[in-house]
Amino acid sequence: MTDAENTYPGERLGLPVSGTRSIARVGKRIGALVIDWAAAVVISIAFFQYDSIATLVIFAVVQIVFIPTIGGSPGHRILGMRLVMLGGGWVGLWRPIVRTLLLVLVIPAVIWDPDQRGLHDKAVGTILIRA
Repeated sequence: MTDAENTYPGERLGLPVSGTRSIARVGKRIGALVIDWAAAVVISIAFFQYDSIATLVIFAVVQIVFIPTIGGSPGHRILGMRLVMLGGGWVGLWRPIVRTLLLVLVIPAVIWDPDQRGLHDKAVGTILIRA
């Protein structure tokens, strides 16, 4: 089956079309990003009188700390998503670091494959699914 023949994101990965373990869709992913960024802004305002570099660092630290501990960022978890290894297992410590570095560069996160996986997820072998 070619990519053109796939009828839904995640089909070629053996994931269901909807419900638990299906690919997290773009709207929820953007919503999670907004939640995480807003939290970083609030913390930056509270402790650094809003500093753009502090905001970016706070955002990155939240991603790096929460992905391996609760299975996703606070925004992911609030919106019912989980970041998992494509083949199963724990994401470990280095994957959230590399994924976050690519995420803050923006470009890898906005380039997706037919399964709606950003390059930042493909690079580390993770996938954002519905919990």
